[in-house]
Amino acid sequence: MSATASAPPDAFRPASTWTAWGQWLALATMSIDHLTRYVLPESWQLDWAGSSIGRIAFPLFAAMVAWHGLFNTRNPQRYARRILVIGLVAQLPYMMMPRASDAFILNVCFTLAAGLCGGAWLRELAARQARGELAAHWAALGAAATLVAWYLLGDWVEYGHNGLLLIPLLMFAMHHLSQAGTHFSARLLAAAAAFPALWVAGQMNASDMAKSFTVATCLTVLLLAAGAAQRVPRVGVVMPRRLWLAWYPGHFALIAAWLWVIGAASWPLG
Repeated sequence: MSATASAPPDAFRPASTWTAWGQWLALATMSIDHLTRYVLPESWQLDWAGSSIGRIAFPLFAAMVAWHGLFNTRNPQRYARRILVIGLVAQLPYMMMPRASDAFILNVCFTLAAGLCGGAWLRELAARQARGELAAHWAALGAAATLVAWYLLGDWVEYGHNGLLLIPLLMFAMHHLSQAGTHFSARLLAAAAAFPALWVAGQMNASDMAKSFTVATCLTVLLLAAGAAQRVPRVGVVMPRRLWLAWYPGHFALIAAWLWVIGAASWPLG
């Protein structure tokens, strides 16, 4: 999920060249996850791919959204609305995927958009209070309203409550890591700010393998925020914008069509 670059709210803006690499990796790992889950036969025993490689996708998408929302856009809410449009287009084919439960769930774009809105709103509250534009009790009331919205929405979106928390916590950690400078105490506090995001990432999956890939993905991006992003070279082939925007709903539509075809082929004749 990309954002239009503009003047960042932070004093130091890390290089964003890594996100072009991240786009290719996110689409590849997401596709591997969904192919092994919905398309490839169980007899192939490729569940391990979804529990390892496939667990890179969501934290990587969340990290890119958090990064762009923090460093590369003046209007995170408008950025969230663009993500929401993709989610609306993808919802019908997403609902056609076979699931263990019949419960209605909104796809991951809703999780990303809501997480970005929540993270941006909390940052705005904190900034306005710091500038003396907002009384402490009003800031607390706004934070409480965000907490209520998180609680109510968590049962309706993919990756649930932990998924909604990941983007605000990544934004919090990225901000402190990117602004820490070279002073030891500041870097120590910035490292402490990264812990909540890593802890939530570890709670998002059941197996140890899946947890390790999710946490490792988040840790890698936080290291980029701490300064490693400046050393990432430009990607050789930039992903076309239309491909990036269309892949999520498009690949679900193709999977749904394939499942319908093989289902129709198995119907008895006569």
